[in-house]
Amino acid sequence: QVQLVESGGGSVQVGGSLRLSCAASGYTFNNGVMAWFRRAAGKEREGVARIDRDGIATYADSVTGRFTISEDNAKNTVYLQMNSLKPEDTAMYYCAADPLYFSLTTPSLATYWGQGTQVTVSP
Repeated sequence: QVQLVESGGGSVQVGGSLRLSCAASGYTFNNGVMAWFRRAAGKEREGVARIDRDGIATYADSVTGRFTISEDNAKNTVYLQMNSLKPEDTAMYYCAADPLYFSLTTPSLATYWGQGTQVTVSP
């Protein structure tokens, strides 16, 4: 049984940083795609960052240059380093995974999801 467990969320002020972690069990990272999505209150889910089996990362335009996705295959954990946080980054952040394929714009193709971790950025 695959489980994804996010952690690292919290409350920070504008310009601050957080690092989210997504620990996987029952799933091997380097055989698939991992990504972070977020959903702000009253808004649709948004793809944030994605890393594929070759280690190639892609980002939403809104976070490019501020967020970095990375993975530690030995720990079966994917990270999202978030710097220069803005109030508009406030959302619930979810980790997603699939052994085949999905993109930041096709979250419905991701098979596995975590429960989410809340990030709140205050002015």
